[in-house]
Amino acid sequence: MKQGVAILGIFVADLAFRASRQPVMGETLMGSGFKMGPGGKGSNQAVAAARAGGKVSFISRLGKDAFGDIAVATWKAEGIAPHVAIAPDEPTGAAYIFVSDETGENAIIVVPGAAGGLSPRDVEAARGAIEGARVFVTQLEQPIDAARTGLEIARAAGVITVFNPAPAAPVPAGIYALCDWVIPNETEAAALTGIPVDTEEQARKAGDALLAKGARNALITLGARGALLHTATRSMLVPSFNAGKVVETAGAGDAFVGAFATALAEGMEPAAAARFGCAAAGISVTRPGTAPAMPARPEIEALLRA
Repeated sequence: MKQGVAILGIFVADLAFRASRQPVMGETLMGSGFKMGPGGKGSNQAVAAARAGGKVSFISRLGKDAFGDIAVATWKAEGIAPHVAIAPDEPTGAAYIFVSDETGENAIIVVPGAAGGLSPRDVEAARGAIEGARVFVTQLEQPIDAARTGLEIARAAGVITVFNPAPAAPVPAGIYALCDWVIPNETEAAALTGIPVDTEEQARKAGDALLAKGARNALITLGARGALLHTATRSMLVPSFNAGKVVETAGAGDAFVGAFATALAEGMEPAAAARFGCAAAGISVTRPGTAPAMPARPEIEALLRA
């Protein structure tokens, strides 16, 4: 019986700098804090899914270095089963994250490192993990050919497919037909459809455009407004949760995707799964970091009850 979540993506070491603002070119600015920890959209989503109660497999590629050691230790601590190729002559990826002291908002530069070389062959090597899952998730930080291969394997095996088109990049038309769920944020939805997503009505139009491209369902995350669940038969705004003061928004989308995937794998109805994801995201923004900020299942359930 299929169970759990298989996620294809990258791991990077997050190097997070806090300051009042970003420096301009040629300027040196004193910051207020620094922290290093596990990151990468795919790995973050795997941690979120595992902490939300899911049985999780993670497919990626690492270098043989200190950052790679952080990845392995992170997955072991979270009970995530790794299906990872090792590239001894390439570095594990890293990300620069600027976090505003005033708003908690962020700006990010990602260098995938070894994971940037993820290939269809690497994904084929993890075919069993994908075919045995109930839900498969991938994004766009690794090469699109690898993502496509994962989606094709999952679709052929009857696995629910979730595509998080982040960071925003051109997507080959055939990808959408492989997606049961496409989950962009408002910026990514606008880039993919050419429709600004500043209002709920515009989000619905963007959702229509994603369905017209071939996706079965669209779920557009809208930050503090929540998420728009948009299908051929219904369109509903799932409100966000206020779990406390916003400290850092980096990783909120990954918290949503990972928790949503776990909920789908457990058989939750999509609207309930989206609400579960919104609760996880609402908690994550009250904490610093990305993967370390992901909430545990009891915390999510407590917020849902409240």
